[in-house]
Amino acid sequence: MTTTEQHSGFKQIQVEDFRITEEPFYLPISDEIELFETAYAQKVPVLLKGPTGSGKTRFVEYMSWKLHQHIGNVEAEGVPLITVACHEDLTASDLVGRYLLEGDDTRWIDGPITRAVKVGAICYLDEIVEARKDTTVLIHPLTDYRRLLPIDKRGELLESADGFLLVMSYNPGYQSALKDLKHSTRQRFMAIEFDYPPRDQEAEIIHRESGVDRAVAQELAKLAEKVRNLKEHGLAEGVSTRLLVYTGKLIAHGIRPRRACQTAIVWALTDDIEVQRSIEEVVTSIFDE
Repeated sequence: MTTTEQHSGFKQIQVEDFRITEEPFYLPISDEIELFETAYAQKVPVLLKGPTGSGKTRFVEYMSWKLHQHIGNVEAEGVPLITVACHEDLTASDLVGRYLLEGDDTRWIDGPITRAVKVGAICYLDEIVEARKDTTVLIHPLTDYRRLLPIDKRGELLESADGFLLVMSYNPGYQSALKDLKHSTRQRFMAIEFDYPPRDQEAEIIHRESGVDRAVAQELAKLAEKVRNLKEHGLAEGVSTRLLVYTGKLIAHGIRPRRACQTAIVWALTDDIEVQRSIEEVVTSIFDE
């Protein structure tokens, strides 16, 4: 997407391409919506913490749709959302931009964070701890009163447009000392903690997202509680709500519940044979077919 934005042979990417037009389903658990709305209004960067599949990305998508952005004297529905999936090879140039050869010329291509700064979008850095530490340092000037982005390769200093907000997420549950946020970065954000929902709310999410009937959704939510208790017995991380939705989709389309649980939960969670057997015992105690 970055390389096609300004290429004459491709469709020009507009800010509207990043605007979510249909409401994503999100079931609030606490006061996270109010907290995010206030942070956005006060231009406070947000850090989302929580286990895999607990709804962090869906929450950002929902807030992008729900918020309103003022562009001059016009109020636009929804704030554009630009998402970056962070990884260990992510460089500063990947975020900010780079010069590319085009024939005998060079052309500057904005990276996702530069584009977000210019148009006043939410820039969501998903699993930020996966990025190299020298990469994350470049976001510091964006997270205080300056709200500036230095582009060293062009000798520019960009001021963030109204509406820009930096949001990051990570899972603190499985991070090692080598993959943790630096204190100098953490203390530039307000943090909202996520966890798996209570049983009844998780069942409603499973039902809505997968199409499985409510009785089965309740059983899957019950299964999740029991499997998460196995974390003390060798399971690295509990089953995510995302995996429960996948399981529900399989069941809703004709796969037997125990088989669906085996493929979407047991085998997805671990390769340890003993732990797999423990999870399968829990599955058998809930689904008898």
